[in-house]
Amino acid sequence: MVMQRYLLTYIGVVLTLNLHHLIRAIDVPRDPSIQESLHQPPTITKQSVKNYIVDPRDNIFIECEAKGNPVPTFSWTRNGKFFNVAKDPRVSMRHWSGTLAVDFRSGGRPEDYEGEYQCFARNDFGTAISNKIFLQVSKSPLWPKENLDIQEVHEGAQLILACNPPPGLPPPAIFWMSSSMEPIHQDKRVSQGHNGDLYFSNVLQEDSQTDYSCNARFAFTHTIQQKNPYTLKVLTKHPPNETSFQNYTDIYSARGITERHPSFMYPIGTISSQMVLRGEDLLLECIASGVPTPGIMWHKKGGDLPAGRTKLENFDKALHIANVSEEDSGEYFCLASNKVGTSRHTISVRVKAAPFWLDEPENLILAPGEDGRLVCQANGNPKPSIQWLVNGEPIESSAPNPSREVTGDTIMFRDIQSGSSAVYQCNASNEHGYLLANAFVSVLDVIPRILAPRNQLIKVILNNRTLLNCPFFGSPIPTLRWFKNGQGSTLHGGNYKAHENGTLEIIRARKEDQGTYTCVATNLLGKAQNQVRLEIKDPTRIVDGPKDAVPKKGSTVYLVCRTRHDPTLRLTVSWLKDDVPLYLGTRIRKEDDGLTIYGVSEKDQGYYTCVASTELDKDTARAHLTILDPFLNRMTLPKARPDRPRDLELTDLSERSVRLTWIPGDDNNSPITDYIVEFEEDRYEPGRWQNHSRYPGSVNSAVLRLAPYVNYQFRVIAVNEVGSSYPSLPSERYHTNGARPEYNPTGVKGAGTAKNNMVISWTPLSATQVYGPNLRYIVKWRRRDTRESWSNRTVKGDISQYTVTQTPIYTPYEIKVQAVNDYGMAPEADTVIGYSGEDLPSGPRYFRIRQPNLETITLEWEHPEHPNGNLIGYTLRYQAFNGSKTGRTVVENFSPNQTRFLLQRTDPISRYRFNLRSRSQIGEGEPAIGESPLPLNEAYTKPPRDIATQGWFIGLMCAIALLVLILLIVCFIKRSRGGKYPVRENKDVPLDPDDQKVDNGSFDYSDEDNKPLQGSQTSLDGTIKQQESDDSLVDYGEGGEGQFNEDGSFIGQYTVKKDKEETEGNESSEATSPVNAIYSLA
Repeated sequence: MVMQRYLLTYIGVVLTLNLHHLIRAIDVPRDPSIQESLHQPPTITKQSVKNYIVDPRDNIFIECEAKGNPVPTFSWTRNGKFFNVAKDPRVSMRHWSGTLAVDFRSGGRPEDYEGEYQCFARNDFGTAISNKIFLQVSKSPLWPKENLDIQEVHEGAQLILACNPPPGLPPPAIFWMSSSMEPIHQDKRVSQGHNGDLYFSNVLQEDSQTDYSCNARFAFTHTIQQKNPYTLKVLTKHPPNETSFQNYTDIYSARGITERHPSFMYPIGTISSQMVLRGEDLLLECIASGVPTPGIMWHKKGGDLPAGRTKLENFDKALHIANVSEEDSGEYFCLASNKVGTSRHTISVRVKAAPFWLDEPENLILAPGEDGRLVCQANGNPKPSIQWLVNGEPIESSAPNPSREVTGDTIMFRDIQSGSSAVYQCNASNEHGYLLANAFVSVLDVIPRILAPRNQLIKVILNNRTLLNCPFFGSPIPTLRWFKNGQGSTLHGGNYKAHENGTLEIIRARKEDQGTYTCVATNLLGKAQNQVRLEIKDPTRIVDGPKDAVPKKGSTVYLVCRTRHDPTLRLTVSWLKDDVPLYLGTRIRKEDDGLTIYGVSEKDQGYYTCVASTELDKDTARAHLTILDPFLNRMTLPKARPDRPRDLELTDLSERSVRLTWIPGDDNNSPITDYIVEFEEDRYEPGRWQNHSRYPGSVNSAVLRLAPYVNYQFRVIAVNEVGSSYPSLPSERYHTNGARPEYNPTGVKGAGTAKNNMVISWTPLSATQVYGPNLRYIVKWRRRDTRESWSNRTVKGDISQYTVTQTPIYTPYEIKVQAVNDYGMAPEADTVIGYSGEDLPSGPRYFRIRQPNLETITLEWEHPEHPNGNLIGYTLRYQAFNGSKTGRTVVENFSPNQTRFLLQRTDPISRYRFNLRSRSQIGEGEPAIGESPLPLNEAYTKPPRDIATQGWFIGLMCAIALLVLILLIVCFIKRSRGGKYPVRENKDVPLDPDDQKVDNGSFDYSDEDNKPLQGSQTSLDGTIKQQESDDSLVDYGEGGEGQFNEDGSFIGQYTVKKDKEETEGNESSEATSPVNAIYSLA
């Protein structure tokens, strides 16, 4: 049978058994009669720590305390065997406790008692056990004697002075001093590592002015051990000289110390690893050498350093991360940089975990025949194993119990019977540690008992919230019901709310709620009841309070204070002046309905407050007296802020509205222009007053619109031209009924904080938007543009974000956040678009470097293939170099749309190295790198400015060369034709297509001198005309009238002159070729 159980403590705390009969841990009520009659298995209440280190000079105390009924007895084991306390005269056990005391006043060695101890607390209903306590005696061994050689080192070199302290328990604290006990100054250059060694990034001459001694301080024994000091000898090229430094910018240059690239002294190399346990602090260390002294910077690959838990120590050489978790795993790297360069060391961090509780077993109290279970769930890395014990022994070797079933991390109890009480132990362990928990199962038969005083009388003020308490106990857990005046049905709902701990809440006490209330607790064994008498009293009110007044000095003033109260309550009226009790005497008298002050003077000026109070409530009213000087004939009355409104009253109560009425205060000579109504609710933001509405100064009543499920309280503030009044006293509370939400959270957005997650956040509903109990938010998400179903999670109403893990990089998601309470769900939420986390972008694609000329270099690229987020631009770094010499690095940032850059060269000799990276919100991605091309001497070398490079000179030389070539050709042709008489034999000379036509296969012999030139025509008058083209090789001469054969004969008579060509025109349509021209000359 499925049932719920509620167990209460004497103070009314309820513990609930869930639908599977789970009983939460409880304490037996503190009522003495119950304590004496109820049996309870032992429970360990105090024990020493698992790793217990003691001072050898003190006595040893190993604590173990437990409670139970009957009172438990104690025993111990040492190293797994029974420890007989009675046999050792130095060992005793405290009375009513299991704490062991070892006394060394009569001698003995504490080391003889080292070992593993475990305490057992027993009574008739079970055995509880403590953790295994490993006892060790603190040790502070002496430093081994050693002779240390003088440390010789060149100035500027690195140096490590090893400490190697003796192995103490616990490990000692290390610090360095000189032999004269002066602390060694530490800075960015010289510092102590976590291992105690002293590191010099570079040694300077002044480091030899002292010696260096490592000291170990042992906390338990309060002793300090000192190592023999190191003596340091620094070999330098240039001894320190003040005048030598004047021409140098730094001490290294002045002393001739060569600058060095940073290198790591600790850790060694470029990669190392480190393991840390969950919940511990992680300390990463990077110590580098170099000249100048390098600076250290820390980064985490693929993300930021943990916010709020990260601290840099030891001049930034150590990174301290507190309370590490699995999310802190990954690769961290330190960068050591100086002006020479940068070195990088990567540390791979692995986070393991000792066992930690997910669901710790808790004490279980059952009645005979009921069901229940014990659950023991733990996690760790590696996953811990679970072992169950009962009364300190493995459960496998215990006596069979038919009502008990062990399944992994759960023990089920079905139809449990009397006599099954026991203490169960759960041990969760892995290689990094263990957890041990005791949880008893107690089977009780207890008739119901009411734990509150009987026949109480409770008085409350009308319209106030009221609580009637009825704490109870029993086994099986009783059912509690409330009745009024001994009749009718159970009180629950409407103006009544019954709580699980037995308390009856009256939300708003009315006159008709007065009467006698009876609570009845019932179980299978019987029932118990108690009565509470409730009386409703009228509130105390000041119906006519004091008014501000401006009396003349020496006159009599009367301040009225008329009250109304419940006649069955005793009323007390008192007065305050400036919030301090007023002294009454012959001059100041208290009347039945006010206060009289005779012969007022300047000292009587101030605020007077009337306080009317009863044992249940009170009301106040205040006024201000301003004393006038009688010698002033006329005076303009001063203006002031208005007095606060009073006597707030709620009427016309309904589900969503109420009428608020108030009595205005004095306007103090400045008319009231506005009233501000504020409200406060005590569920979500108690004590915080919020604006509700504003009304004109001419009204003193308003209908207020209300939200569901709010316990309202109102106050009113008056406003005039001077300012605002003090707030009125608050009204009584009014609680509205609940409803389903009408609004969903606003400001919904999704953004990644890491590359594989998306944090969905929103602005929670305000207190007046909750509308009902148990507010939750249903968070839904799915990838955009897919048909996948919605994923959803429900979170509590006090949470404003949810993290979705294992998301692809920078992927759009559709997101909804919908409100829901116990009355129902809000309307469907709007869909917003969010994005999962970004990562570093890939490098730019198709990076090209072109050099069209000596003055410019053109860079072109395309967007990265994988932006992995919102691309915000590109970063270009470039540096000129010429051989081994390099220039300064120039950084250019471009917009995400720019894919081209034109670099204007400053000199034509140097080349350039380029490094281009894409940039996103996360940082810069992989680089695209390249260098400018090698210059070609033929293309880019600029010739000297001399005559050989001038255009006119080159043209002249070409013309001369051409003429010489023509002359050589002419000479060759003339010689091949027989010299001066070029007559060709028909049989010897082949027919040239450029010669005259041949009739019947034979030539006409004629004088060569009388033959027209090739390429010309004979006119009717026998003159020779030029062809259509006027150009001939003669024209390329420098204006000569004729030419000579190679034998010196003049042939100018056969050459047509240029001026004749111009006058006779060009009638030929045949083009003249250079070959024809040559034959003509020939």
